[in-house]
Amino acid sequence: MSKDLCAGGATLNVLQITDCHLTKEADSDLLGVVTRDSLAAVIEQIQENIQKQRHTVPDFLVASGDIAQDASREAYHYFQTQIVPLCQASGWFSGNHDDTEVLNLALNGGSELAKVYRFEHWQLILLDSSVAGKVHGFLAQSELDLLAQSLAERPDLHSLVCLHHHPVDIDSVWLDNIGLHNRDDFFAILDRFDNVRGVLWGHIHQEWQSYRQGVSLMATPSTCIQFLPKSSGFAVDNIAPGYRWLSLHADGQIETQVYRAEDFVFDLDLKSTGY
Repeated sequence: MSKDLCAGGATLNVLQITDCHLTKEADSDLLGVVTRDSLAAVIEQIQENIQKQRHTVPDFLVASGDIAQDASREAYHYFQTQIVPLCQASGWFSGNHDDTEVLNLALNGGSELAKVYRFEHWQLILLDSSVAGKVHGFLAQSELDLLAQSLAERPDLHSLVCLHHHPVDIDSVWLDNIGLHNRDDFFAILDRFDNVRGVLWGHIHQEWQSYRQGVSLMATPSTCIQFLPKSSGFAVDNIAPGYRWLSLHADGQIETQVYRAEDFVFDLDLKSTGY
């Protein structure tokens, strides 16, 4: 399912929010951080940044998985109420804590469930890398076929490919074990096309950016807890939650920055060995 959208200007402005880990309970916490409060702090930071013209109002919002911790309809409905004031157009897909069927039911076949969003100069391809009952990621053949078909159909459009799980190692042993397990299949498709400009994901709860064959690779902080970079085992990082802003220019260039809700006060359980 694809959707054609109109966005003003030569630049497509995209907001990424990821790994909110919401539940149906309003006061539920993750390792001491109340996830609704941390999401509220991030949204407040977005609104402040718009007001202070650090960036514009977004044309599109990518919700890149683990929206819910308990995969409840209530969590998805709550998330929807929170992001509507930010942006009218959004695309959602599952992470390992989500339930794709429940997510689809919660959105009732809404436009947020499209797999491909096309604009004047860009297309955003949203892939479901979740595997039921597993933490690692895997792209089903249907997702790989969708990716190849979408890239082939519109060679005139710059492409940003989005998924939940990281398709490259990030020098963190425990996280690299639960990344995208069929990454070779994924990159074999990307390497066939010259209109791919970026790959965007969540899952690793930290800012990360690199390049592969001229393609920008980007990961984004969670709106709740953060994972300690380059850790061999599970470890959290006492750093503020955040989001990513992307300006996708008509010439294919990607300008991006991570912003954090630095004023958010939280009491993180730094001794935790998992969640």
